[in-house]
Amino acid sequence: MINNDVLRRVRYALELNDQTMIEIFALNDVIIERDELLHLLKKDNLEGYIELDNDRMDAFLKGLITFKRGVLETPHGQTKPAELPLTNNSILKKLRIALDFKEDDMLSTLKLADFQISKGELSAFFRQKGHKNYRECGDQIIRNFLQGLTVRFREQD
Repeated sequence: MINNDVLRRVRYALELNDQTMIEIFALNDVIIERDELLHLLKKDNLEGYIELDNDRMDAFLKGLITFKRGVLETPHGQTKPAELPLTNNSILKKLRIALDFKEDDMLSTLKLADFQISKGELSAFFRQKGHKNYRECGDQIIRNFLQGLTVRFREQD
């Protein structure tokens, strides 16, 4: 899925304003101006559109985790393992972590978008690549999850 679409949909679903978005990027040491943010939020067929690269999308998702859950303290002497390139699977995983969702939360969010999968299918997206039950997360899953987030968070009123 296009990173700009994910950014735009997360912003809408979680009702994040410009300043909050800028702060989320900054939590992962990415400084972004409001004008640039507005260009990143444009649809790809509009003038002034700037493509959001994987590194900055990853920085936003990590910043979202910190924004929602707080700073993770790494025990002295330990280092974080190197991360794989940004994929739909890693986007889904980072959104799950940021929102502190359990398996049932994920499934109910997908159900809000009229999309149902089994627990086994869902857990396959979070397995290590190379595991016999690993499955690539398609754009449809991400799209439906983000739609479910919108229903879950914006239509509570």
